[in-house]
Amino acid sequence: MNTSFERVELTKVEWLTPPCLVKKLGEFDLDPCSPINAPFLHAKTNYTIEDNGLNKQWFGRVYCNPPYGKQMNLWLEKLKLHGNGITLIFARTETKCFFENVWNSADALLFVKGRIRFYHVSGIQGGTSGAPSVFVAYGKENALALKNSGIDGRYLEL
Repeated sequence: MNTSFERVELTKVEWLTPPCLVKKLGEFDLDPCSPINAPFLHAKTNYTIEDNGLNKQWFGRVYCNPPYGKQMNLWLEKLKLHGNGITLIFARTETKCFFENVWNSADALLFVKGRIRFYHVSGIQGGTSGAPSVFVAYGKENALALKNSGIDGRYLEL
């Protein structure tokens, strides 16, 4: 079975965060990017693609692992405006999306040491991702959650 995350046609845009990482960040009220048949859940309330989380109202503390594709900017912009949550994205710090939604808006970053082994929607953990990852915190409490998470990496307060 090929579990590489390099090939978009195999993975679509849904790469699921390992639950052990999300648990280290505390409890979340909403995950607006949950898969339809999720093998595990990261929040009390979960929106799927059928719910269209971009068009729904967000509330409370949000965990967002956005779809990796052309619309990722929209998810980051919505979380930035919401101001209370953590997202996990590739650490492509030079991109327009990162400059518009992270560098000037986030409260903290946690660059993950090594490469994350994301899960497929089948619940099977795949190989390492094709790029380094970073957790981005919006809101001081979320910055503190990153700092105290124990996730191996480098914390940067913005």
